[in-house]
Amino acid sequence: MSNNTTLISLVSKLNSVFSLKDLADLDYFLGIEVQRQNDGSLILTQSKYIRDLLAKTKMDESNPISSPMVGGCKLTKFGSEDFSDPTLYRSIVGALQNATITRPEISFSVNKVCQFMSEPSEQHWLAAKRILRYLISTVSWGLHFQSASLRHPFPLHAYCDADWASDSGGRRSTSGAAIFLGPNLISWWSKKQSVVAMSSTEAEYRSMALIAAEVTWIQSLLSELQVAYTAPIIMCDHISTVSLAHNPVLHSRTKHMELDLFFVREKVLTKQLNVVHVPAMDQLADILTKALSPSFLSFRSKLRVVERHSSNPS
Repeated sequence: MSNNTTLISLVSKLNSVFSLKDLADLDYFLGIEVQRQNDGSLILTQSKYIRDLLAKTKMDESNPISSPMVGGCKLTKFGSEDFSDPTLYRSIVGALQNATITRPEISFSVNKVCQFMSEPSEQHWLAAKRILRYLISTVSWGLHFQSASLRHPFPLHAYCDADWASDSGGRRSTSGAAIFLGPNLISWWSKKQSVVAMSSTEAEYRSMALIAAEVTWIQSLLSELQVAYTAPIIMCDHISTVSLAHNPVLHSRTKHMELDLFFVREKVLTKQLNVVHVPAMDQLADILTKALSPSFLSFRSKLRVVERHSSNPS
């Protein structure tokens, strides 16, 4: 709230009904550390949480690395001995899931190791340890949120991508998405699709349907909060998928995904969202669908993950 008088009045009225305590500016909440910058922006980190996790696994003195997963890495159920302590594996990988709250760049890697919770192998444990080694060098990194003016509608835009048949065990595709409100990343995911896609176009379109549903929910929430926003734009690097979203003709080869087709097309036709093509080099969701090496650092910065500078580390 920009109007300080209105804020004081609201707190006073709440205090007349409830017992309130002024805790001043937020700096720590549920394991998330909040650092305010001079320009009014915020950086959310989980430095203490990550340090505790590294200490728990006795990896706080290990050699750091620059990426959470080797480029092109393919984890499978076979080809490696069973891990001796499945309970430890589940505990550490579950903890890594919590770390993705402020670290979207590790979402893909964590999602991959999560797929082997029932029967982890030594190969899977090595992959989990590599994520931890990456976190050693980036303990103080977190998600950056910039302040924005309320006088103009917020631009709402999203990136969706899919890595077709990337799961060597069942040939399911991996979906990835990143949604921005203004300059800030507000929602993201990396997940294995629930069915096997017959083509890369189908895999990409299923990913697009998922993000269209999420954007629709965000629109509803913003409207309820009376926050003005522009018509959402979904960006996809697959030309055939973009064409399908605009083409009102239902082809026989797309009948098996009719619901996804009609859902997205209806949103496009009624101008509730727009689907556009984006070059692969600018596809931010790429980091959420596959293990990258050369371009990892570039995509990480585009997801608004930055280093927190502080003279008093947690």
